[in-house]
Amino acid sequence: MIRLLLIVAMVAGTAGTVMAYGDPHRLAQARELFTELLIRARGPQPRVVEIPRTASGEFTLRASINGINAPMVVDTGATSVVLTYETAKAAGLPLEMLDYGVPVETVNGRTHAARLTLDRVAIGGLVERAVPALVVPRGQMKTNLLGMSFLDRLESWEVRTDKLKMYGYP
Repeated sequence: MIRLLLIVAMVAGTAGTVMAYGDPHRLAQARELFTELLIRARGPQPRVVEIPRTASGEFTLRASINGINAPMVVDTGATSVVLTYETAKAAGLPLEMLDYGVPVETVNGRTHAARLTLDRVAIGGLVERAVPALVVPRGQMKTNLLGMSFLDRLESWEVRTDKLKMYGYP
């Protein structure tokens, strides 16, 4: 904040001097300098992705998981990102080496899932690496879930009326 005030004072002083001499060219230069300094002082803006609510009340999106596009539903009640067997297979994950020993509760009832780490999860301009996730056995779920293991990595997220906004760190 002090830095910003110093910049404003410096530019205001420069602008006052230029106005005293009445040089419109120098005044335009001072204005451009002032604008540029304000933008720099403000710092980089956070990356934002906005997801509209569907008619069914869910927030659905397409994510890139290890380079493949996959439909997902945002689920703040899910501790982790959860992938269907089919999506995990398409993403090239080593399904035959996984241990399905983690008990989970799904819409279809209880099952077991396998822990793994996704190299890269991207939603629009928001990219996270080494994201903890679960994979459920074939046929146990029809939808991939974007859970808290991704959402907790964001600077913030919010739901207002019918939009979910996810804010990444600058």
